[in-house]
Amino acid sequence: MDWISSAFWVALIAGALRQTTPLLFTALGGMFNERAGIVNIALEGIINFGALAAAVTVQQLEAPYLAQDPNVRIWWIPWAGVLAAILAGTLTAWIHAVVSIRYRADQIVSGTAINMLSFGLPSIVLIFLYQNATASKEVVHRVQSIGQYLSSVPGARDFFSTPVGRVLDQSPLVYLAFILVPVAYFALFKTPWGLRLRSVGEHPEAADSLGINVFLMRYHGVLLSGVLGGLAGAYLSIDQINQFIRLMAAGRGFIALAALIFGKWHPFGILGATLLFGFAEAFRIQVEGAGVLPSPILQAFPYVLTMLVLAGFIGRARPPAAIGKPYEK
Repeated sequence: MDWISSAFWVALIAGALRQTTPLLFTALGGMFNERAGIVNIALEGIINFGALAAAVTVQQLEAPYLAQDPNVRIWWIPWAGVLAAILAGTLTAWIHAVVSIRYRADQIVSGTAINMLSFGLPSIVLIFLYQNATASKEVVHRVQSIGQYLSSVPGARDFFSTPVGRVLDQSPLVYLAFILVPVAYFALFKTPWGLRLRSVGEHPEAADSLGINVFLMRYHGVLLSGVLGGLAGAYLSIDQINQFIRLMAAGRGFIALAALIFGKWHPFGILGATLLFGFAEAFRIQVEGAGVLPSPILQAFPYVLTMLVLAGFIGRARPPAAIGKPYEK
């Protein structure tokens, strides 16, 4: 088939890395909170709020500069958007943590409520700022790719025009997501902090008897999911595209949960699972452009794959023993 060419494979691999990034951020965050014993269905909502905060922050910060000079570019503005997304994700996760840990509410209900809030509240913000309920204004200051940052380096443009260079010409956030995999492994399995986090998810009573603050460690896990979910939202709204769109997560929070189960709550397992979903989505995009299969079938492909993975592995994967169980001293 003529659409299977070197250009196809370059686009597929580069696209798979981009599609994997928000899933990897989110699933790693979910790993920390579930290892601590807290179910976080709110990952979808965390992504949505992070994406909204990033896009709105960048658009509001750049507007005065662009009014004076439409060609001006301020290097720190997109990173201020990334920071805003982290703060928004952390705040959302903190709400879930307080409700689940302090008040011992049902964790599924709490997460579902946050997701529902993320479906409606952004529309109110968009109407207030942009007089529409579906999308923000487009932002100019997106997070640039490595190739754009290194464009002034001699030979960089020539390298990034090669097939390997086109694959590697990714956003710094893509590199950050993959770097976090070994970092998360080291933190979780090679440090006293990681041992404490895992212990409160497996045997909180035993951990408490050894002087470990169960509540504090569970807050750590949930807040980390907010940080990483916020990064996923920022990647979607000011990196992958250049605006916030209502329901921007588009099921990625739930796919990340599936990848978390498929990867057995382990950083490298999660990496493999999210790469599988990332390749599936990138393949759908490439094949859809070639017109090989009907669009509705291709649109459903990543979600069907999610259901098949869950159906095949949810009975085999063993979650942390105390997951979803509120702890009382």
